[in-house]
Amino acid sequence: VQLVQSGGGLVQAGGSLRLSCAASGFNHDDYTMGWYRQVPGKGRELVATISDIGRRTYVSSLKGRFTISRNNAKNMVYLQMTSLKPEDTAVYYCNADRTLVSGLFYNYWGQGTQVTVSS
Repeated sequence: VQLVQSGGGLVQAGGSLRLSCAASGFNHDDYTMGWYRQVPGKGRELVATISDIGRRTYVSSLKGRFTISRNNAKNMVYLQMTSLKPEDTAVYYCNADRTLVSGLFYNYWGQGTQVTVSS
């Protein structure tokens, strides 16, 4: 099972970036996919999720600037980030989550990718 992230890097405030996450080794279609972020000294926080049927949720403070999408045919998940702010600087993580009716759950993480927004 792998979630391999790409994208990220350094961008000026107001700019845009797209993060990509390639899933392999499991049936990606059955999972809720998400993006989280973490800054040093703080816990990992949710950014956005997209369910197996395409239902999206966002942290309210980011809605309108960030867009999550998925391409099941390519086993890919994306996070399009626009109007970036210095406070968006963090390590971003891709996540795959599936909880069965039985309570059994599966949860996988990508390797993380640094996003730095300069002022």
